[in-house]
Order: sequence, then C-alpha cells, then structure tokens
Amino acid sequence: MSVVSVYVVFANTEEAERIGRTVIGERLAACINILGPIRSIYRWQGKIETADEVAAILKTHHRNSDALIERIAALHSYDVPCVVTWPIDKVLRSYADWVEDNSR
Repeated sequence: MSVVSVYVVFANTEEAERIGRTVIGERLAACINILGPIRSIYRWQGKIETADEVAAILKTHHRNSDALIERIAALHSYDVPCVVTWPIDKVLRSYADWVEDNSR
C-alpha cells in the first residue's frame, strides 16, 4: 500500500496547525487531521508526568514518511516528540490517488 498514516502528539492545537500547514505546503503530507485534546501520562527524566496535548494524524505516500518524520521533529517543540507511522491495510483507491498526488 502506498499510503501511510503518521501519528503525532503536539503540545497544543496551534503547534499542530503550524507544523501541519508547513509540511502540507512542502508536499510532505497530503493532509492533517487534528484530533481533540488528549491527556498523556508518561515517564520523563525519572518522574511520572501528566500533560494535556493534541494528537494528529497526517497522511502521506510511504516514500515521504522518513522525510516527514524528520521535518516534524525539526519543527516540534519537544525534545523527543511522538512521531510514528501506522501502515494502512486497505484504502479507497481514489483517496490513495489523492494522497499520492498531493504529497510529492
């Protein structure tokens, strides 16, 4: 399958929108879906932390995934951002064509 989803956690909606617009403008991703607020509980520097964050899913051609991950990491406010790909098993062909056409 040529399309992958890239799941990212951002500090807030503004950061998600800023980075989303940048990578879409650079044609590294076709779109971003910014999801509602999430509550994250995680271990950081030896302590258990809690944060309100925003999750998002970007769609891109699998050939762009490494470049997209690197670009998001460079623009992200976190030292160690959550940026992972999720393979897509099945996709509507017309949607896959649209993603491919709009991401390089």
